[in-house]
Amino acid sequence: MAHAPVPAAASHCSYMVLMEKAAFNFRTSYVKSTEFYDTYNGKFPLVMNWRAGRLACEVAQKDMRSYACVSSHSVCVNVTSTNAKPGYRCMCSDGYEGNPYITDGCQDIDECLKAANMCGTGICENTPGNYRCSCHPGYYMTNGVCVSKSKNVAIPAMLVVGLGVGCGFILLSLVFGVLFIKHKLKVLRAKKLREKFFEQNRGLLLEQLVDKDIAERMIFSLEELEKATNKFDEARMLGSGGHGTVYKGILSTQHIVAIKKSKNTIQREIEDFINELAILSQMNHRNVVRMFGCCLETEVPLLIYEFISNGTLSSHLHVEGPQSLSWRDRLRIAFETASSLAYLHSSASMSVIHRDVKSDNILLDDHLTAKVSDFGASRGIPIDQAGVTTAIQGTFGYLDPEYYQTSRLTDKSDVYSFGVILVELLTRKRPNSFRSSDSVSLIAKFNLLMIKDKLFEILDPQVLLEGAPDVEVVAALAATCLRLNGEMRPTMRQVEMRLGRLLGTESNTRHEINDEQNYASFQISNDEGINCSRSFPR
Repeated sequence: MAHAPVPAAASHCSYMVLMEKAAFNFRTSYVKSTEFYDTYNGKFPLVMNWRAGRLACEVAQKDMRSYACVSSHSVCVNVTSTNAKPGYRCMCSDGYEGNPYITDGCQDIDECLKAANMCGTGICENTPGNYRCSCHPGYYMTNGVCVSKSKNVAIPAMLVVGLGVGCGFILLSLVFGVLFIKHKLKVLRAKKLREKFFEQNRGLLLEQLVDKDIAERMIFSLEELEKATNKFDEARMLGSGGHGTVYKGILSTQHIVAIKKSKNTIQREIEDFINELAILSQMNHRNVVRMFGCCLETEVPLLIYEFISNGTLSSHLHVEGPQSLSWRDRLRIAFETASSLAYLHSSASMSVIHRDVKSDNILLDDHLTAKVSDFGASRGIPIDQAGVTTAIQGTFGYLDPEYYQTSRLTDKSDVYSFGVILVELLTRKRPNSFRSSDSVSLIAKFNLLMIKDKLFEILDPQVLLEGAPDVEVVAALAATCLRLNGEMRPTMRQVEMRLGRLLGTESNTRHEINDEQNYASFQISNDEGINCSRSFPR
């Protein structure tokens, strides 16, 4: 509120003015002179922030008795005061003007009465809240402008059709041209990528192979394998494991093969596949799955094996029902598996530790002949070394506890895993799923019952019926393989010979005499607290 005297000509009194606070800066001269009046020429800036009601529109519209926007074609607008309190004002809708606070106060604006014709040279027709344009006879509307029809040039219908067909053909040609170029570029990129992977994987493979010619003899193209598997159709999938998915394939030569494809493209998977390829390409044993070749044109190589049609030992052993593999078949499969592991440990140019021996990795053919497979986790160890320290790999339930605790991998790690398989053959129970009332593992339960001379409680009834007296010997052999101290376990060659004698199979290796003599040191003794029952039910 400003207060100052006015000029004598205007009044003999002082005056007060309501004005905008931000526009006023007080001076003492304003009190005794007309300076303030003269500065603003008697006109003072005023801002009035007002509202029709103290409610927001949404709330005010619910009470029509106090709602201020009573005119039709009016709208409510929310406003906020300087103290942030809600309120509203009324306005006429677009196309209307007047007083929105009285009944029918908002009236239609006749746009056609404005000095400038809203429709240019056309006809303006007022409508409620708007207007509509049309053209005089002989004219037509295009882009809001009236154009004389006489200016149109008649175009022959055939020409119009011809132009349409021509434009369509050109457009279609462009589309097909773009698609063709994209396809060619895609094919070219795929070819270059295959070449890159081929050279990369071939280099890794040659680093590990002793015989460099093997790599050249075993290579398949990606195109051939895609045809063999119908582009890796899910219907061709045989199974999936920790190191990849296996598909059934039919080569152009009509040979049926198993093709292993990695699930991941991480560096470890690449190294595992190259490792498996390098190991299997140098193996030659009737109980080791045979490798036909590989494809190096993918980031992780594809491996091609002989097709083993009869599933895994696990699938045969753990079928529903009381009957499974006969005891004679189980004993022979154990012998063949032991033979292959003994070969890996001692007969190859470099000792190979499988590192994932389990019933799922023992395949059976139509004659139930065992074939050890899945060498992705395998590790080669020079003959002059007893073992290596390496990262833990394997399957719980089959994993050597000494290897798990120390990370020290030796051939005795495979011996322990084989001992678990012997227990699995004896009991028909899965080592990684067995639970008793006190949650003791299968191997712990087996050893405990051996000590208590009650092993028959855990044995498969079919084994008790068919296997005596061999069962006692196999159980004792399993116990030696499962010793916690790896040095106290037998070698796989000794295990092979012991099982061979049970089968009546003579071993022809030059190690037979020494190994048979040394086996005595691994026999179960009462001093160790593990006994084999001498009174199995007959």
